[in-house]
Amino acid sequence: MNRRRILAVGATVALAGCVSYPGRDDPPSSEDLVRDAIETRRRMTNLQARRTMTVETPDETVERTERIARKPPAKQRIEVRESTDPDVPVGAVTVTNRATTWEYNPSTAIVDKQYHPNKVDTDRTRLVLESLLEESRLGYEGSEMIDGREAHVIETKPPTDDIGPAISLVVGETTFVVPLRATGDPDAMDVTRTVWIDDEYRYPIKERNTVSIDGETRHELAVTYTDLAIDVGLEPGTFTYDPPNDATVVTDGRKPLGVFESRAAAADVAPYDLPEPAIPASYTLDRVTVVEKAERFGTTTTLWYNDPNVVARELYVAVREVQRFSPDVLEEIEFDGHTAYRRDGRIQSVFWTCDELNYEVSSLTDDAPLLEIASSIGCP
Repeated sequence: MNRRRILAVGATVALAGCVSYPGRDDPPSSEDLVRDAIETRRRMTNLQARRTMTVETPDETVERTERIARKPPAKQRIEVRESTDPDVPVGAVTVTNRATTWEYNPSTAIVDKQYHPNKVDTDRTRLVLESLLEESRLGYEGSEMIDGREAHVIETKPPTDDIGPAISLVVGETTFVVPLRATGDPDAMDVTRTVWIDDEYRYPIKERNTVSIDGETRHELAVTYTDLAIDVGLEPGTFTYDPPNDATVVTDGRKPLGVFESRAAAADVAPYDLPEPAIPASYTLDRVTVVEKAERFGTTTTLWYNDPNVVARELYVAVREVQRFSPDVLEEIEFDGHTAYRRDGRIQSVFWTCDELNYEVSSLTDDAPLLEIASSIGCP
């Protein structure tokens, strides 16, 4: 689907949990409100809402309203109900699950089916909230009623040295890029993000991002959730999609040989024996993907594990026929007499080779015992 960046797909608005402070005389601090929102997000199971997104510039105002359903961090369904954006018309649908994304544009009758069975899913909304807490200047601006609910208003500003000629605003599950090349002197630019945090549930229900030059607003993006339903369960099949009969389906990415619910089922397809790693008790097996890549890259099997009680707390074990890591740029380590290589950064990893197979254990969190897991696999 051809999309203008001015209206991004996601927004850092959601609702979950339930934390109430009746009889409180003093409002909570902005920092405590954001901390509460982070914790609520970590425990969220699913949400449904009606979302309205409005973008205003000196030349135009564009708005659309969608019905959304989400199961963080990976699954979502967005159906456009009203829209003045010709590139995202009424009837447009986006459905994403762990392995596939479907995007339907009714104006072209084209469905773009994207395969991504081994995509690592971060919880971008939580990362945005953590960034606000750690890097932005927060100011409490009182409270307002949003969709009949009291919400605390927090104005945030980025550190001064973060202001540049182009600014990426992370809005929910995607990135909103503000085009600033023609807006004048970057030093005169003022960027603010205002977040409304629901008093009862302690989670954002509205957000507004504003870019001003010399006091004049050049871009403003506002997102509001109404009709919220949180952790009440979703209809079966919410994250599957059947294209219309008259639509043309165009595919991107490599279709997997299979996405399996058990290691035993994947073992019937994989061209080599699969390991049986010792995983911490808080994790459960989510799926096993088997992907046959180009001949020179062979077949990759990935066992995905997550913590069902914490959003985006997951790790995976990958087995490859061809080495995909570069020892020259990694830290050499050793476990149980095996030479291995460690990668630090957004993804923590341990790589090693055994006979003709290559192994990887990776996690998005620092608390995963990667070396212990690698040791349980060893050289099978």
